[in-house]
Amino acid sequence: MGYMQRGSDVIMAIAQERDFYNEAVALLRTANAASLATAQDNVPFAALVTFALLADLSPVMLLSTLSGHTRQLKRNPACSLLVVGPALDANPQTAPRLCVTGTAAISDEPSVRAAFMAAHPYASQYADFADFAFWRMDITAAQYVGGFAAAARLDIEKLKAVAKNLP
Repeated sequence: MGYMQRGSDVIMAIAQERDFYNEAVALLRTANAASLATAQDNVPFAALVTFALLADLSPVMLLSTLSGHTRQLKRNPACSLLVVGPALDANPQTAPRLCVTGTAAISDEPSVRAAFMAAHPYASQYADFADFAFWRMDITAAQYVGGFAAAARLDIEKLKAVAKNLP
């Protein structure tokens, strides 16, 4: 038992030397899909969605009203987005992941459409269908897990500042 504790201490010490803010920004910038979690009548619901990022790290999505998650967002804009990177080995818990929470709303801003279409050009086949709309998520909280024993709640303003200063 003592040996296990020493091993955990070493892993945690290594994790404390990492820059979770840079890792989280890199994960957000390289991912193009995530799990969107919504709720209806206190019942959680998750769906795979594609997304892109605005310069301020706001995720943007193209969603159809035919989907349950879109109807749920219209009733309750609170949501979360779980972005998962590739695992380092066969253990999926070694994968970096970032859960951002906030609220989402339909957006007619040209920058929202432009960001999404640049990341997902194939969406031009259906982006103008009547049941689709672009949504912008305003992030209010973030939790980063960089693998086993490597996790932290991230300050949103600091996360945005780090992203602004990275190439």
